Amino acid sequence: MLKHVLVPLDGSKLAEEALAYAREVVKPDGKITLVCAIEVQDYPTYGYYAPLTVPDNAPSKNELLPIAQHYLDGLAADLRKAGINAVYEVTIGDPVTVITEAADRLHVNAIVMSTHGRSGIGRFLFGSVTNQVLSAKICPVLVIPSKTSVPNESPVKTTEHIN
Repeated sequence: MLKHVLVPLDGSKLAEEALAYAREVVKPDGKITLVCAIEVQDYPTYGYYAPLTVPDNAPSKNELLPIAQHYLDGLAADLRKAGINAVYEVTIGDPVTVITEAADRLHVNAIVMSTHGRSGIGRFLFGSVTNQVLSAKICPVLVIPSKTSVPNESPVKTTEHIN
């Protein structure tokens, strides 16, 4: 069993599946740190597909922070009710950087995270946060696979998954 695990969350039910596994691998007196990265593009994206801009009605980073904090606060409270020491942090930035820097700074024993199950061109276009976290080699990573693969998606990278 592990003393301290990090669970990256993006607001999706899929990401939350990692919580059950984290609860199983953490010691009774251990800690789970929930982390959420807020990434909102402030400028158009150019590349192999049409330029994208954040719509005028899209929430700003400052609007997303309290939403993400409320979301993680609820999950941490549920963990605490179950007798687990749980804390959380919300950071603005690239998800891979946020996850790996938090894991390194907090000296966690492992990262427990779900994967969206993309393959082929979907993985190429979207990249894989999970693969990049694994490549960082900060600590062991327990990857919880998606029970179903993600259907073909447009090449538009969504950056908000906060409920």
